[in-house]
Amino acid sequence: MATKIEKTGVRRERGWLYFLDKQGDVSRAKMAVGGGKHGGGKSQKVAKAGVKREEGFLYFIDKDGDVSRTLMARSGARRSKTRGKARKIARKTPRKATRKTVRKAVRKATSKAPRKVGKRTARTTGRAPARRARR
Repeated sequence: MATKIEKTGVRRERGWLYFLDKQGDVSRAKMAVGGGKHGGGKSQKVAKAGVKREEGFLYFIDKDGDVSRTLMARSGARRSKTRGKARKIARKTPRKATRKTVRKAVRKATSKAPRKVGKRTARTTGRAPARRARR
């Protein structure tokens, strides 16, 4: 949820992009139109707000024309540990590795206990053995 920082009540006009400039004031710039036409020109100050920015917040002009801010969505800190392991393993594999080999490597690294590798039969795999082609 966004919180209002400064009430400026800016009325918007079509064809202009409204933003918070480096000084913390509300400015606008002419929007580019399709077909290769550039917005051009300098940006114009619309209202003095003097907002001091804090790190980790996204500042914008809301629908009422006031300066608001919201917490930036940062996904890096909330990633699960297993996904991090998978990424590390995927980086270690060669670039041309297929998805299948990467999945195998991830499963191998994240498994808790080594599994027994036995003879592949119909009983262990749950399906009929593959038939060999005659020559």
